[in-house]
Amino acid sequence: MSKNRIFRTLTSLLGQMGLLAGALLISAPSLYMLSASFMNSNEIFSTRLQLLPEALNWSNYLEVFARFNFWLYLNNSLWVTGAVVLLNLLFTPMVGYSLAKFNYPGKNVLLLFILATVMVPFTAILIPLFLIVRNLGWINSYPGLVMPFAMSAFGVFLMRQFMLSVPDDYIDAGRIDGASEGRIYFQIVLPLIQPALITLAIVVFVANWDEFLWMLVVTTGDALRTLPVGLAKFREQYQTRFELMMAGSVVAAAPVVLLFLALQRRFLQGIAGLSGLK
Repeated sequence: MSKNRIFRTLTSLLGQMGLLAGALLISAPSLYMLSASFMNSNEIFSTRLQLLPEALNWSNYLEVFARFNFWLYLNNSLWVTGAVVLLNLLFTPMVGYSLAKFNYPGKNVLLLFILATVMVPFTAILIPLFLIVRNLGWINSYPGLVMPFAMSAFGVFLMRQFMLSVPDDYIDAGRIDGASEGRIYFQIVLPLIQPALITLAIVVFVANWDEFLWMLVVTTGDALRTLPVGLAKFREQYQTRFELMMAGSVVAAAPVVLLFLALQRRFLQGIAGLSGLK
């Protein structure tokens, strides 16, 4: 074996070990959260560092759902986040398609305006947005929770970039065959950007699943509160029961992890397409 080949092998091995170490370092808090959710209080507060529970205490999860209204919060989060994702998948690609494939006055100015909104922090528009929702009578209602996030500037940019990669010849061929613009959009364009749609769905799901501030402001009772708000309330009541807090956090994180694992292949295809790598 030549020296160059040995050097390349060692370099590759060290690189992989470094990536593995980095992955373990990044995932360590999440792994400990999962482990601690099966511990008891004595194990968590032990003077020696204990990374694994002596026994799997499934009772922590049962106690979380028995003593706290987690099912309600979980159900609200699923409904609200699912509605936001569906609305983004419905409207955002339409805007991206318009900006990518149609020519009209002010198109570039409109795109710049949409991208400029990304730089505005949500807290800066929180009060005006709350006043609008209040005047519409949407306080403590599903429309008040969902509609402010029905579209996203990042999603419009993502869709536009993918729409630009769709060959104009496909669209022109559809028009020559007599297809309407709606049929071209739904039967030609959307099937070609499925990885982008899945990427958008994952990004929007994660962002809205973790949304706390708006869900806290616009709700006035437990009936419509989502999981992040419920976890904050849970922490106020059970701040000394860290094993229950960890179990609740695992329940809150599980849907996001499962969604990514189910769609990770398509998600990576979408990221590769956005970066120009095929």
